[in-house]
Amino acid sequence: EVARGAALAKLEKPKKKKKKKKKNQQEEDQPPPEEVPELSAEEKQAIGDAAAAAAKPFSETDSMVTSATKIEFGDYQVNAAMGLAKGVGMNPRQCASKIVDALKPVLGDCMEEPEIAGPGFINLKFKQDYLQGAVLTMAKDSRGRLGIAPTTHKRKIIVDYSSPNIAKEMHVGHLRSTIIGDTLCNVLEFAGHDVVRLNHVGDWGTQFGMLVEHLRDEYPAALKKETSQDVDLGDLVMLYKAAKKRFDADETFRQRAREGVVKLQAGNPEELAAWESLCAASRVEYQKIYDTLNIKNLEERGESFYNPLLGDVVKDLEEQGLAVESEGAKAVFMDSYETRDGTPFPLLVQKSDGGFNYATTDLAAIRQRAQLPASDGGEEADRVLYVTDAGQAQHFSMVFEAAKMAGFVDEETSLEHVPFGLVQSEDGKKFATRSGDTVKLKDLLNEAIRIAGENLRERTPDGELDEQTQKVAEVVGIGAVKYADLSLNRESNYRFSYEKMLSLNGNTAPYMMYAYARICSIVRKAVDDGREDGVPVSWPEAARITISHETESNLIRTIIKLPDTLNDVERELYPSKICDFLFDVSQSFSKFYENCSVMKAETPELKASRLTLCMATAGTIRLLMTLLGIDVVERM
Repeated sequence: EVARGAALAKLEKPKKKKKKKKKNQQEEDQPPPEEVPELSAEEKQAIGDAAAAAAKPFSETDSMVTSATKIEFGDYQVNAAMGLAKGVGMNPRQCASKIVDALKPVLGDCMEEPEIAGPGFINLKFKQDYLQGAVLTMAKDSRGRLGIAPTTHKRKIIVDYSSPNIAKEMHVGHLRSTIIGDTLCNVLEFAGHDVVRLNHVGDWGTQFGMLVEHLRDEYPAALKKETSQDVDLGDLVMLYKAAKKRFDADETFRQRAREGVVKLQAGNPEELAAWESLCAASRVEYQKIYDTLNIKNLEERGESFYNPLLGDVVKDLEEQGLAVESEGAKAVFMDSYETRDGTPFPLLVQKSDGGFNYATTDLAAIRQRAQLPASDGGEEADRVLYVTDAGQAQHFSMVFEAAKMAGFVDEETSLEHVPFGLVQSEDGKKFATRSGDTVKLKDLLNEAIRIAGENLRERTPDGELDEQTQKVAEVVGIGAVKYADLSLNRESNYRFSYEKMLSLNGNTAPYMMYAYARICSIVRKAVDDGREDGVPVSWPEAARITISHETESNLIRTIIKLPDTLNDVERELYPSKICDFLFDVSQSFSKFYENCSVMKAETPELKASRLTLCMATAGTIRLLMTLLGIDVVERM
C-alpha cells in the first residue's frame, strides 16, 4: 500500500507555480507547451497495482517495534507511522491511528489500549493480569526453559569456532573465538535448532614436514604406527621451536622438511604416524583448556579433513571459467575487489607450485557443509557461522562470494562471518607478557582463578580456603574472564583487566553471581529458616502473583522480555545482549528487594507471591548464565 500510494502521489503531484515575468518577442512566438493528457482512473489503478506488485514485502524490520525507551512509556514502541504516513497519503498521527485500529483485536488479550504519543509514536503496555500469568508460567518452570517453547522452524546450523593449531599452544587470541562460538551454539541449541559445533584445527600444511623430520631424529618411535601413540613428545611448544630453529639454520634439514611434506601429503605411513602423534599430543593439551572453560561437544574437523576435496574444487572452478592462470598460480577474480591501484584483487586457490591454501580449504568446507548431500558425506546446513577475528573479514567475504558464484551454496543457505576484535592490555597495547611473548591461555585462566581465590580469602574469618570455597574461586575466576569478553560488543577491541572483571560492582560475572546467591539466601531464609549447612536451596511451589508495588510490576515487565533477548541473539549473534539483559534484570530485582520485603510481607499470599518473583528472577539469571557457559553458585 505504501508503494501504491507513493506511485499515485507522483501522478497527482501539483505543478509548481512559476513567477510571472515579462515575455519577450521570441517567447511570444513559441507555441504553447503540449498538455499531458489526464490519466483515466483505470490507468491510475494499473500503475498503482504495478507498484504494489513490485514492492518489497513488509518485514519485521519495517514494523519498527522496539522496547520502550522509558518504562513510563510502556513496554514497547511502534515507530513505523512516521515512515509510512506519506506513502499512504496520511499525516503520521492518522497513520498511527490506523495501525492502532488494526492492532487492537490482535493485542487485546495482553495489552492495554494502545496510546498515540507525539507526532505518531504508538506506546504499548502489558495488562497487569497478563504480567501476572506470564511470570507465573516462568516461575513454574524456573529450573527449566522458563516456559519458552522451542522453535517450530528448526534449521541445521554449523558453527566453526576455536580453531587452534596443532603443535602450538592455545593463546589469548583463541579465547574470544572459543567462548563467543560456544555461547552462540548454546543459544541456538536452546532455540531448538540442530547445531553442529566444529573445531577447524590447523592440522595440515608445510610446517608438518619440518616437524615430522625433527621427530625422525629426536623421537624415531613416533614414526611407527605401533609405537607412535606411546611416545611422550613433552612440551610441544619447545618441540616446535627446536624444529623451526633447525629449519632456519640448516639447509639439509630444510630440504628434508620440504620432501617430508610431499611424503605426508602422499600418505606415506611413517609421516602419517608422526603426524598423528603430533595431533594426539596437541589434543591432550587443548582438552585441558576446554575442560577449564567448560567447552563441550566440540567436534574436531581440521584442514586435513578437506584435503581430498581440494583438487575437485579447483577443477570445478576452472571448468566454470572462474579460476584462471595468474602469474603461474590459479585465482578467482571478482569485480567488487580491487587493489589500491585499481587492479583486480585475486582470491588464490592454487599456488604456482601446485599447493593449495586457506581459500581452497574454506571453499571445500563450504561445499561439504552446504552443497554435498548427506549421502555423499555432506552436512546440508541451512546456516554456517564462522567465528574468527575481524582481520579475516575480507578473506571470508571473498570466499563467500566465490562460493556463491560457483554454486557451492544456494540462496537459501546463509554463510555468515562473526567477527570479533582484539584483546588488549589495560593501556590499549598488544596483550603480551613482559618479555613480549603472546600470553598463554592456560596462564591467563590460572591467574584469574588465583586472584578470585585471594578475594575470597580476604572475606573468610581465618583467611583459609576450604575445598568448597576453592571450587567457588574457580567458578568465579573462569566466569569473570568469560563474562568480561561476552559483555562487550564482540566487534570492539577490549582491554583485559583482572580488577574490572572480578569486581562485585557493575556488569560483571561476580556481580551476577552475587545477585543469584542473594536470591538463594532470601529463599533459604523464607523456606528453610536460613540454614547454612551446604544443602541446596529448597525452591517453593510457584504461587499466584499479587502486584502491590510498582517495583514488582517493573521487575516482571523486565524479565518477561527474555524471549525477545534470545531471539535477538539468535538473529544478530551478539552475546552482549544477554549480558545487558542480565544487568537490567539484576538492577530491577535490587529495586524490588529494597522496596518489597519477602520475610515481612503483609500477608502470607503476598509473601508467596514475592517468593515466586524471586524464583522467576533466579531462573532467568541461572538460564542466561548457563547459556553464556558460566556456572552460578548459591553462596558467595
